[in-house]
Amino acid sequence: MDSENHGKVAKFTSRAFASGPESPDPKSALSGATASDHRDFLRSAAVEDPADQALLQSWVEMECHQLSHGRKVVQFDSLDFGTQQVVRERQEASVQKIGTAPADFCTVSICTQAGTVRFSEHSSEETGTVFFMPGNVEYDIFVPAGTETAYVGFSQQQFLRGARTLNPAFWETPPKSVVPLTTHRQSVFKSAVDLWLETAREAAARGEPLDPDIIRDQVLQAVLHMAIVTEENIAPTFNERLRAMQIGKKARSYVEDHLDADVLPTIVDICAALGVSERTLRYAFHEYVGMSPVAYLRIRRLNHVRSVLASSDPRDVTITQVAMRYGFWHLGRFSGDYKLMFGEAPSVTLAS
Repeated sequence: MDSENHGKVAKFTSRAFASGPESPDPKSALSGATASDHRDFLRSAAVEDPADQALLQSWVEMECHQLSHGRKVVQFDSLDFGTQQVVRERQEASVQKIGTAPADFCTVSICTQAGTVRFSEHSSEETGTVFFMPGNVEYDIFVPAGTETAYVGFSQQQFLRGARTLNPAFWETPPKSVVPLTTHRQSVFKSAVDLWLETAREAAARGEPLDPDIIRDQVLQAVLHMAIVTEENIAPTFNERLRAMQIGKKARSYVEDHLDADVLPTIVDICAALGVSERTLRYAFHEYVGMSPVAYLRIRRLNHVRSVLASSDPRDVTITQVAMRYGFWHLGRFSGDYKLMFGEAPSVTLAS
């Protein structure tokens, strides 16, 4: 980056959230437990120059041009974990973004419908408004004023490993250009991005570090589930029901073994270990326990939280620490689900 561009960064109002109120160094933001993780993961900026909007996304080559009036161009919020980025842009002036994605980089993105967003040759008016952009692709995006966009960027190799496990028929030969993915989970994707950013901001305000490795894995698994999983609901045959019982038993053992070892199992992990697709696993769980594998994993994680709280001293642990250790980001929702499941609040369990 040249010195002229460095000068432009000073024009926007930016907040980098440090790991505690006594830490003025922005490089310590949400740094985790080790000194090697000292980076400012969380950034919030009110941007007045479109060049700055591009500079804030240094992981991808980009030119950004303002196409409508307005002093403020965008409200920009991001989490940057090096090999993974979560970005939300609330566009206040229309812009055109032009660039080329790096080779080992891909994004999954959505937009709200304030106007018609054009993503290369595709439009947000199409049925599938979750877009996948692979690496080594030239892109040309028009985002009108008033639109909110969100995307998550990954290592393409890591993303495709999970995608091929869940849906090998579609992802064995990955797309070579931007494609819309047909899904009914755009609102879930948006809510998840909002939750990840808010959770990181709240953790920073409390001075509680977040483990970037855990966050990266949870974000990847969530996006794979929202963007890759198909919605078909085909009833299994009798023979498939017999196989479902076998798969269900093996999956249950896999889940319990990993949770007992303090490792959070994922749908991708289970599919890979059992050698089945996500659709097959989903059929198996509905036959085996009458619920989706995602619901089952959530319930088992709740049970393990309860076991840890019941056996812990409240002077040594907090409910937040245990909840986030088992992948519960939304603490209000976690408390409600916990009380609904066990008939008491987490604080009661911990104090007993």
